[in-house]
Amino acid sequence: MNNNRWRTVDVVVAAVLGVAFGVIFWAWGLLWDGPASAIPLPGRALIYGIWLVPAVLGPLVIRKPGAGIFTEFVAATVSTFFGSPWGLVTLLYGLFQGAAGEFAFAATGYRSWRLPTAIVGGALAGGAATLLDVINYYPDTSAAWKWAYAALLVLSSAIIAGVGGWLLTRALAQTGVLDRFPAGRERALV
Repeated sequence: MNNNRWRTVDVVVAAVLGVAFGVIFWAWGLLWDGPASAIPLPGRALIYGIWLVPAVLGPLVIRKPGAGIFTEFVAATVSTFFGSPWGLVTLLYGLFQGAAGEFAFAATGYRSWRLPTAIVGGALAGGAATLLDVINYYPDTSAAWKWAYAALLVLSSAIIAGVGGWLLTRALAQTGVLDRFPAGRERALV
């Protein structure tokens, strides 16, 4: 049996996670452009990492190739459907960030689901987001501004998406909802 083959429950759970985070993305966008806009950029990049959680959470839960891309893309799609202020470009972000976040897991041959791998996945997703943002929205800023933005965004992503995604997976496993996944079965062994 091919362990990389997606089961129906894999697709359903990844989609549910993506939809839930799509709603969170939409709400986070309101915060980003609303009250949080009082924090000038690049400092506001410290709260950016919430948009990258599915890129790490998907692989940690599903543990199959494509989980980060699928979960992040579903979240981006739902966010777009709810009226993301960034429009259809949000879909491109979902694909790119999902692929970057998943790369950390792919680099281990989909064998490491530990905290350091999750942190690297979050940081890579943050790097992808930085690249897209600088190209699309901040091409005329100074090099120092771009580096500061990149450092804060990658730090935010490593902590919120990497550490946060890992902690969220453990919390979900403790409830028993992941018992049909390796992440949930590891809980039973502890």
